[in-house]
Amino acid sequence: MTTSLQPVYALVPGANLESYVHTVNSIPLLSAEQERELAGKLFYQQDLEAARQMVLAHLRFVVHIARSYSGYGLAQADLIQEGNVGLMKAVKRFNPEMGVRLVSFAVHWIKAEIHEFILRNWRIVKVATTKAQRKLFFNLRRQKKSLAWLSNAEVHAVAESLGVEAREVREMESRLSGHDMAFDPAAEADDDVAYQSPAHYLEDHRYDPARQLEDSDWTDSASVNLHEALNGLDERSRDILYQRWLAEEKSTLHDLAAKYNVSAERIRQLEKNAMNKLKGSIQA
Repeated sequence: MTTSLQPVYALVPGANLESYVHTVNSIPLLSAEQERELAGKLFYQQDLEAARQMVLAHLRFVVHIARSYSGYGLAQADLIQEGNVGLMKAVKRFNPEMGVRLVSFAVHWIKAEIHEFILRNWRIVKVATTKAQRKLFFNLRRQKKSLAWLSNAEVHAVAESLGVEAREVREMESRLSGHDMAFDPAAEADDDVAYQSPAHYLEDHRYDPARQLEDSDWTDSASVNLHEALNGLDERSRDILYQRWLAEEKSTLHDLAAKYNVSAERIRQLEKNAMNKLKGSIQA
């Protein structure tokens, strides 16, 4: 079977999307017998011309599927292009012995590629990484009947219908309601709007001289208080803290119990009391 159809690479959705849609809708559909014949040539003989004809005849279905994802704010041409990738993957894996039409087999592959594209590009921060989150991401918008937040009854109904936990529904609803925000204000933004950008309230204080001096003074003060607190401990308590926390080879409670001829529990109590004294002195 031969046709004068355009090659696949010539049918790329670009700036003139209307022309692309008109072109793919004008490509004749394959009958069941034609599809079986072409699928057999590809599957058994690796006939690339057969693959080309199968892809071309199903491009209109990709357009139809891609249009159902128009609510995500992404370019329709990009969604179609990703769906075409899924279609080509489906054609490559299609087995004519399965007894189903290619369009039924390809739906999964087309949607999978579109889903991946949306998840990669919808937000800067990923909103869905687990299987349950992905299911919620693409179904929750359709489950909601209005822009209002779901009631508890609606949350549990959605969770039951999708087979996920109610808390996961609430979490995804919260993620979907968020929006990306530019760090710096837009060039045309006035003062009343510009101050709301993160650049005005997410400051880096690491190199602020006043903050550095304050941190340095606090560190020096804490160091002095620590030394004074250590000097205020009895010799045994100081040794226990050193052996337990500062020595290169730290001692166990049982090691120190044998050294001081007391129980391991007594060593633990002495260590705890000494630590409490140190904390109180440092925080004073």
